[in-house]
Amino acid sequence: MSDYDKSSQEPVRGPFPNAEAPAKLGRFNPKSRRSVGKLAGSLPGLAAKLAKDEIEHAKIELTAKAKFGGIGAGLFAVVAFFALTLWAVLITAAILGLNTVFAPWLSALIVAGVLLVIMIIAALVAISLFKKMKGVMPEETVASIKQDVNAVKGVGKYE
Repeated sequence: MSDYDKSSQEPVRGPFPNAEAPAKLGRFNPKSRRSVGKLAGSLPGLAAKLAKDEIEHAKIELTAKAKFGGIGAGLFAVVAFFALTLWAVLITAAILGLNTVFAPWLSALIVAGVLLVIMIIAALVAISLFKKMKGVMPEETVASIKQDVNAVKGVGKYE
């Protein structure tokens, strides 16, 4: 069926412009026949559902942000491990450098250089992940709650 009532050829608007339109079109909105008392009575349940949905949304958003933070923190732990290892290698290289002329300490410096490159790469990836996190505030949830408050006040855009 189209959006037009076949008998009057007028578009169906609002909940329904006349009583026959829902039956003729095969559509019926049971909430359109509820009294003001029943609508007011359903308000606490709707408010509770909205609050639960907002809390669930905040959990989802914070979980996503925690994932980036956790990976970044793990990579900084890798950087710290390699920094300690690098320090040990540099000390070894210095000791071996003082004891001999070239061979042992040169190999130790090469190992230290490789560890330094690994540290730099891990640190850059960790910084990138922390930037993706964009803070710990659940921004989408806060915006949604503000929109809900505005809807209750009757201002702003709402459905």
